[in-house]
Amino acid sequence: MKLISFLEAGRNAWGVVRDTEVVVLTHVWPDVIAGLEAGLDEIAGAAQADGMPCRPLVGLQWLPPVPAPGKILCVGLNYGRHVAEAGRAEAGRDLPAHPSMFVRFADSVVGHREAVWKPRASDRFDYEGELAVVIGRGGRHIAAQDALSHVAGYTCMAENSVRDFQKHNAQVTPGKNFERSGAIGPWLVTADEVGDPSRLEVMSRLNGELMQHGQVSDLIFPIPELIAYISAFTPLSPGDIIATGTPEGVGSSRKPPRFMVAGDTLEVDIPGIGTLVNTVADEPARQQGDAHG
Repeated sequence: MKLISFLEAGRNAWGVVRDTEVVVLTHVWPDVIAGLEAGLDEIAGAAQADGMPCRPLVGLQWLPPVPAPGKILCVGLNYGRHVAEAGRAEAGRDLPAHPSMFVRFADSVVGHREAVWKPRASDRFDYEGELAVVIGRGGRHIAAQDALSHVAGYTCMAENSVRDFQKHNAQVTPGKNFERSGAIGPWLVTADEVGDPSRLEVMSRLNGELMQHGQVSDLIFPIPELIAYISAFTPLSPGDIIATGTPEGVGSSRKPPRFMVAGDTLEVDIPGIGTLVNTVADEPARQQGDAHG
């Protein structure tokens, strides 16, 4: 199944993709997290029931598949070649002993086909394509060998960075949480359709040019290890998102650097999952203290 969230009459809605339409399930469970708590089998059964309302995919205003996750947990420097291009180690040597973790706020990401904002405060807005994991069954102290049974599915993420703010100090949080700087989508593909996630590949294209291409099998810390490590320090709940890291080829490591500007189009393509597409727009001007534009 493919689960999506979208705006309908100004309110969040969600459902299951069927061909060129979505079977709307908002009247069964108020949001996708409630659906995940009920279970994927329950969602599939509801989507197949007679008389369910449907909407065409064309013209939808897409939201992230989980618009309000309890946690968005991100892993930095999780591909060996990306560690090397970042100047942290030679490829395959001196790799980190533990995952490098940081968090993102929900308002730092938008959905498929929505514009991400190049911040007014920086001209070093960099792309980062990633595979993201969505938790279906929560838990604490999850063993690595059981970890994939806690996964609802997978989605694409543009886990973009504002490089100068990221490097102001040892904490990367400022550079990772600018409003509308990242994106997730287009949908959540359930784990049963994906199978072994290590067989997936991640590609990023900027204005049609291939910039990143990595194999998930090259992760320094594979998905089961990430879930085990994260659940050792915090409980995981249905709808929580884990961004697994970005491959080599980011703009800040190119010579000359290649940062995103207004008018660019970024695609994060993971065959078997989908293609997340976002344009880049300048952050709109606001009055001082205006939180809504």
